Amino acid sequence: MRQRPRGDSRGILDPGRMLREVRFRRHLPAEPLRRWVEHYWLIDWELSTPFEQRVVPHPAVNVVFRRDGDGPESGEVAGVGRDLFRITLTGTGRVGGVQFRPGGFHAFWRQPISELTGLRVPLPTGRLAPPDFPVCAAADDERCRAMDALLTAWDPAPDPMGDEAIRLTEAIRTDRTVLRVDDFAARHDLPVRRLQRLFLEYVGVGPKWVIRRYRLQEAVEQAAGGPLEWAALAADLGYSDQAHLVRDFTAVAGVSPAAYARSVH
Repeated sequence: MRQRPRGDSRGILDPGRMLREVRFRRHLPAEPLRRWVEHYWLIDWELSTPFEQRVVPHPAVNVVFRRDGDGPESGEVAGVGRDLFRITLTGTGRVGGVQFRPGGFHAFWRQPISELTGLRVPLPTGRLAPPDFPVCAAADDERCRAMDALLTAWDPAPDPMGDEAIRLTEAIRTDRTVLRVDDFAARHDLPVRRLQRLFLEYVGVGPKWVIRRYRLQEAVEQAAGGPLEWAALAADLGYSDQAHLVRDFTAVAGVSPAAYARSVH
């Protein structure tokens, strides 16, 4: 079980600028929740000019609480986003979010996660009501306790198939040699159609999309780190040629790899 939150910037476009503009940090949830939850993420800002942040979404559901200035706190469930996520922050505000492990939100939602894909819906009332104290409270520990209380109150139900989906998506994320669905299915002794059904039910998108998204996030992260040999990277990430990588990168990030690298550096 992970003992500290991930330290990478994968999926965040121009992470250096983001860290100059806002306070961003991650915290682990209470230990019983870690089988389903990747981390909590907190952002505070106090801006004199508007700031736009862009994110290449992970194949993960987020539950997000936001408060702008002295306004009320709102909450929503954000399904897996297929497109580039953009948000413009102004003035002052706070956000507290739960990033679930891919496949992890099913234990709380208990319905096909594909029904949420591409959607952002208000946090349902009743069983999924917010806790008694705000998630966007002053101190980080208070905010984390609020999210612990909320998730514990949802009474997540362990599910062997959910555990399998979490394990398989983690294998795709961490093993960059995973490039094709049929090879991955064979490696884990699974029929391709069963793998596809499992991912749609528990992750919200198919395994091919997950593989391509994780490999593209690697390309984005590497582009932010310094000059690259794009043809070699394309081959390394399983693309037929450099042009294919450029097309996918541009479609997901909104700019070409070369233009993104120039803007970051």
